[in-house]
Amino acid sequence: MNARCKTVLVVDDSQILLEVARFALEAEGYDVVTALNLDELEARRAARPPDLIVMDVQMPESYGDDVAAVLRAMRGVRAPILLFSSLGERELSERARIAEVDGYIPKSAGIEALVARINGLLA
Repeated sequence: MNARCKTVLVVDDSQILLEVARFALEAEGYDVVTALNLDELEARRAARPPDLIVMDVQMPESYGDDVAAVLRAMRGVRAPILLFSSLGERELSERARIAEVDGYIPKSAGIEALVARINGLLA
C-alpha cells in the first residue's frame, strides 16, 4: 500500500499530541497537516483537501463532533473523519454516531490504535 502520499489533517488543541501524531503518521508514509484551532482547520483544509481528518472532540472553541457534522452536512467533506478524544468510549461512540463520522478512537487506546485505524480507512 502506498499510503502514502495521502494527506491526514489532525486537529487538536494540544501541540504535544499534534507532534506525536505527526511523527507516528509520517513514519507510516503519510503527509500530515496539523491544526490547533478552527481557523487553522479551515485554512489547512482549503489549501489542501485532506484524505482523512482526525478531530479532537473537546476543543476550546467548539466540540469537534459538531465541527465534523458541519464539515459533512454544510461543507461537503467526503473524506473519512475520525473522532479522537479522551471522552469515555460510550459518550465518544454516541457523539460519532450523531455526527455521522467514520469512527472514533479513544485517546486511551493510544497513537498506535489511531494509526492502525487510519491505515484501515485509507487502504
